Amino acid sequence: MEQIFFQDVYAVVRLIPQGRVTSYGAIAKYLGAKGSARMVGWAMNSAHSLPDVPAHRVVNSAGLLTGKGHFGSPTLMQELLEAEGITIKKDKVQDFKTIFWNPIEELEL
Repeated sequence: MEQIFFQDVYAVVRLIPQGRVTSYGAIAKYLGAKGSARMVGWAMNSAHSLPDVPAHRVVNSAGLLTGKGHFGSPTLMQELLEAEGITIKKDKVQDFKTIFWNPIEELEL
């Protein structure tokens, strides 16, 4: 079951537009697993070897780069986001509410 959930998470993450971010909790809620933000985080920790899953676009609900330690370099997550035009200060996405991508609003179930 965990493997299926991870694949569902990856499918949603692949849909996050460049220059936008979403949260672990928003993905969990979209997948009907509202209390499973941590499980989404575990999926993201395993996603870095998958080149087609833009895991850098998933942050915590406050816009913090809590997953940055899983990118092989402590600055890579920030660098990837900045390359997409997202401003990061002190490990936090600036204008988070403006660039937040909510799968529930953007995708049809």
